[in-house]
Amino acid sequence: MNLPMDASAPTHTTTPDYAAFLQQQLAIQPHNVMAHVLGNEQIWIKRAGAPHGTGRYRAMAVLAALLRLDALRPVPNPGGPAAIATEVQRLRDLAARGIRVPAVLAALPNGFAMRHLGNVGEETHSLGNEIDHAVQAGDTATVLALWQQGLDTLTQVHHQGTCLSQAFARNLVRCPDGEVACIDFEDDPAAVLPLAVCHVRDALCYAHSTAIYLRTSGTLAEGRERWAAWVAQGSVEMRAVLATSVRRMGWMRHLPTNRKLGRDLQRVRAAYDLLAGDPISQ
Repeated sequence: MNLPMDASAPTHTTTPDYAAFLQQQLAIQPHNVMAHVLGNEQIWIKRAGAPHGTGRYRAMAVLAALLRLDALRPVPNPGGPAAIATEVQRLRDLAARGIRVPAVLAALPNGFAMRHLGNVGEETHSLGNEIDHAVQAGDTATVLALWQQGLDTLTQVHHQGTCLSQAFARNLVRCPDGEVACIDFEDDPAAVLPLAVCHVRDALCYAHSTAIYLRTSGTLAEGRERWAAWVAQGSVEMRAVLATSVRRMGWMRHLPTNRKLGRDLQRVRAAYDLLAGDPISQ
């Protein structure tokens, strides 16, 4: 995350009073999400934003119904204090399951404090950015290794009987030790969708956000083999939902592979080629 940072807090040798610092900063920090240095560590404080409207969710529900894709059914994020409560609960639940996420240090109804995933003063990069950098460097081995690391993270999450919220590569963070952590949990798909559908939702989000890198680097064929192996490890229910979803997305094979219709649709086409195993133009 590359967001405003407050380095004015004094250095302490004792354990910081996270709750008191949270309460103080929620009242004065100028941005809803900010980094602060407290003691010898960096923390993030996230304050509740304005509640969200429901219009966009109705539109997504209509689209999901038209396409007959349960995995596209919207997961409400009401914003405001409700989103804060959801994120705190999800971060604590995921941590208890052994999944790497930011540690919650203190929480109030209108905001919470969490520990930075990297070193003090150093930005942690998303898995998406790391893969993109490897693509730009022409390092295909690293592209595939990083992409596989994202898949392995999904495997760990799913095997723990849970799911992510939005499993895009931007929400998977590479920590200084090279491990991947997960962020951004303002909604809870498992509260409104069957778990198998949630797992497919994770898969579709990850494919949509990363398949374009495989195509650009010339590694989509290898990626398809790895994807097939990953799907084979999923539950019977998950594989059935995914197979049905891919069949109903068959119209995507008619999208161009170039940027004629824009980058977003190019991402959709690359994701479909990964998911469906259609002939690849690289």
